Amino acid sequence: MKMRTMPICALLMVLPGMARAQQPGFAPEPNPNQRLTPQAMPAPAPQPGDDPFGRNFFPPELVMQHQEAIGLTAEQKEYLKAEIRQAQVKFTELQWKLQDEAEKLVSIVKQPRMDEGQLLAQLDRVLAAERDVKRAQVTLVARIKNKLTPEQQAKLEELRRSPR
Repeated sequence: MKMRTMPICALLMVLPGMARAQQPGFAPEPNPNQRLTPQAMPAPAPQPGDDPFGRNFFPPELVMQHQEAIGLTAEQKEYLKAEIRQAQVKFTELQWKLQDEAEKLVSIVKQPRMDEGQLLAQLDRVLAAERDVKRAQVTLVARIKNKLTPEQQAKLEELRRSPR
């Protein structure tokens, strides 16, 4: 099953780059003979692993791993356990849906000639399923963050930055 989804994974990995290339303000590689002035210098590229969105959230594993160090209360633990349980059930359902839609897309792509409308409609269904997964993930980490006190969040930040 994993081998059949490899083409779709490759396709989906290329799409963000394609979308970025179509964004206003996207500049092609600079001409090496062109002199760069401070105004013409490109913005520094994000560093690998630098996720400005994700670094403001706390994954469930991090919170569970450091629950004692951050002083989680019994009420917080129960809330987080319930939210994580609910999310796991939802993720399973969403993963099944995503896999089903991805398999349908792969079967369309494998055809010698594809109906472009059918292909794009199925791609939209795959992307919608992916959006639902990401939305569920963000919902979970937002609920986790909202349940933590500012002091607990600061302690988690400190623990996340410290070498293991």
